[in-house]
Amino acid sequence: MPEFTIGIDIGTTGTKTVLVDIARARIIAQATHESRLFSDAPGHAEADPAQWLHNVHAGIREVLAESGVGSDRIAALSTTGMVPAVIAVDRDGAPVRRALLQNDARATAEIAELKSTLDDTAVLRATGSAITQQSVAPTALWLQHHEPQHWAATAHLVGSYDWVLMALGAPAHVELNWALESGLGTVEGERYEPMYTAAGLSAELVPPVLAPGTQAGELSAAAAAATGLKAGLPLIVGGADHVLSAYAAGINTAGDWLVKLGGAGDILAAADTPVIDARLYLDAHPVPGRWLPNGCMATSGSLIRWFQTLSGGIDLVALDDEAQTRNPADILCLPYFLGEKSPLHDPDLRGAFVGLDLAHTRADMYRSVLEAIAFGFKHHTEVFAAMGVRLQRALVTNGGSKSVLWKQILADVLDTPLSPVVGHPGASLGAAVIAAVGTGLLDGWDSTAKFQTLGEPVVPNPKNVDRYAEAYAQWRELGDVLTPISHRIARKARP
Repeated sequence: MPEFTIGIDIGTTGTKTVLVDIARARIIAQATHESRLFSDAPGHAEADPAQWLHNVHAGIREVLAESGVGSDRIAALSTTGMVPAVIAVDRDGAPVRRALLQNDARATAEIAELKSTLDDTAVLRATGSAITQQSVAPTALWLQHHEPQHWAATAHLVGSYDWVLMALGAPAHVELNWALESGLGTVEGERYEPMYTAAGLSAELVPPVLAPGTQAGELSAAAAAATGLKAGLPLIVGGADHVLSAYAAGINTAGDWLVKLGGAGDILAAADTPVIDARLYLDAHPVPGRWLPNGCMATSGSLIRWFQTLSGGIDLVALDDEAQTRNPADILCLPYFLGEKSPLHDPDLRGAFVGLDLAHTRADMYRSVLEAIAFGFKHHTEVFAAMGVRLQRALVTNGGSKSVLWKQILADVLDTPLSPVVGHPGASLGAAVIAAVGTGLLDGWDSTAKFQTLGEPVVPNPKNVDRYAEAYAQWRELGDVLTPISHRIARKARP
């Protein structure tokens, strides 16, 4: 009897594949393959779907070989990924150009165009999100304006993880939260017609919307040959990476919240009712009837990787060791190196380091990067508090949670204990769990507790809490002061 599932996460910097033994609630094999981020102009962020598919094929073969599990023991496969990445595909499902990622900030004029046409309040009330660089309609308009040849070939717009399922054999579709976060769908799950009309989009542009846990299709013979799996394997709809990461980590009860330290910076809180605010995003929780109000900063781990490259590729552990010896908040960094998403929604913001003198080293600058991202999370907690969202049990996950220094900085800045989720591979586990739910290997959506292990909480250091509170106030003021300068620089950089 099949007892294993596969979860695949299409991330900004890599593709992760996990093979999970559902009965024993453990990952028995995993593989990661790097993905290239293309940024050919300021504010551009693209990826090559062909590289994603190559990584998926390789990752599946690798976990099967490493585990020795036969293909006849795999019950299902599900996918997750960054959202709302936009892949324009033709009628055969082939991409007509590279994918435009969720942190792409090129459609500034189109955002303004739609805002001048539509009532912001009505859009927010209907879709749960304001019109921002996260919205798909401005991206569609940009393609119409700047790449008419690609637009003419486009039959559908789909998400990253939806396209992977399509490439493996599923018909065209999009997952529920892609439709919601795109701004093209309503909180009730219907198409938001005013946005379609304002952007000149056809009703068929977005294919059928499917909920997590639904079977989207079956593995094709070609995909079976490429992966070593059996043709006909159920392909189960997963969900957005930040949503499934939170789900698998245990953010399933009102008051639970999660700091997710991936390529972008996500913060999510479980709620029993929709929480609608222009500064935040709103996702449906995989558990029916629950919601995940959340924020996503344009950079987090991607900014750290940028600084690492700029520093000659030094190991991040070594950078942590250097920064550990430096004073907290000695200099300030604004982390807006790809503009900013929530809670500011301003693609024309730019990054900055302020307060440098000749006594400072790369360790000070690196520490300020970690602190800047922590300040961004604190900004979000203030918005959550203003909206009445309870923040009680705080967890931290993803690659950045391996850094002892960064976790301590976060605990100090947020002034709350943070419990690391031990061995949590992120959204890929959530996808594997949903594959099990979708095929009946797990009884229900709340069957995730056995997959979770929490480490010792990281407790705030009282010595640094006040220091960071003062620095955060200065950081917010600095952001306000530099915003008009950033805007002028951004305007000059446009073609």
